[in-house]
Amino acid sequence: MPRPPLFQRATVTRVIRETADTRTFVIAPSSGPFTYRAGQFVTFRLQIDGEELLRSYSMSSAPETDTEMMTTVKRVPGGQVSNWLIDNVSPGDEVEITEPHGVFCLRDTDVPLLGFCGGSGITPVLSLAKSALAGTKRSVRLLCADRDQPSMIFETALADLVAQYPDRLTVVRHLDTDSGYVDAAGVAAFVGEDTDADVYVCGPEPFMDLVENSFPGPGKVFTERFGAAAVTAPATEAAVEAGDPAATATAELEGTVTIHLRRKKITVPRRPGETLLESARRGGLAPPFSCESGTCATCIAKLEEGSATMRVNEALTEEEVEEGYVLTCQGVPDSASVVVRYE
Repeated sequence: MPRPPLFQRATVTRVIRETADTRTFVIAPSSGPFTYRAGQFVTFRLQIDGEELLRSYSMSSAPETDTEMMTTVKRVPGGQVSNWLIDNVSPGDEVEITEPHGVFCLRDTDVPLLGFCGGSGITPVLSLAKSALAGTKRSVRLLCADRDQPSMIFETALADLVAQYPDRLTVVRHLDTDSGYVDAAGVAAFVGEDTDADVYVCGPEPFMDLVENSFPGPGKVFTERFGAAAVTAPATEAAVEAGDPAATATAELEGTVTIHLRRKKITVPRRPGETLLESARRGGLAPPFSCESGTCATCIAKLEEGSATMRVNEALTEEEVEEGYVLTCQGVPDSASVVVRYE
């Protein structure tokens, strides 16, 4: 079966005001309901002031509990897309979005679920909590850190869930204005005896780093990051000329990278450490991409020949990888020649 077009049209059927600077957009894809898992996200493609912009936003709905698909967006200083969506999109408007992607999803396990949420990081964690409560017997505890009471997102939704699952769901609201920022002691106190739990963390980078570094384990920690990821630097000509053995061995590999994009086809010599996306751009193509950190799936393509290893993959499922799909911003060829097609 061919993969559907990357971007599909959808109608915004409702806009829900969560806080003064946060909106939930209820979206109905034109092709019919999407199949997705709790914790995943969609990527919007917008034309703003003549510029094409792409941004990924997590869904706050869960397929086990919601008949409508919802994504929640918070206004951020200087945020071109988030601010434009909040200021301009109304019920009845059409937008372009991808199908849901992401691996920030529930494991098939019965251990407790702990959620650490900073600000709008509550969005995918709410989706996960709904799914866990409706589809499993797991206990769920959430620590939601916000600047102040007016900043609290999903206050009513979480209160309703607590009323529905009083024996399995606990929500702790932490306000920075009252208690200062969450610290390592606060993380440890919240974890308590649930050290074997699955921990899901989403929020500002310092907040996520704090939770990761403070969790005592042996449970697993999962984070959702949409920021830039560190990548391994490719071997440089200077390293080759300097006689670096590893760089020289890589540079001597022969091969080509062939890329199909719409009706265009280019073939370029393979370069050490260069991603498929970089090869495409070097060949004069303008393929789709957004985060370049392996999280949004905007740059997805299919390997038709050869193989490539992704440095980071926070978007494609194991099934998609087995089918040959690759994040071109992270995929580095590890066979002499590769053929890639953007669908």
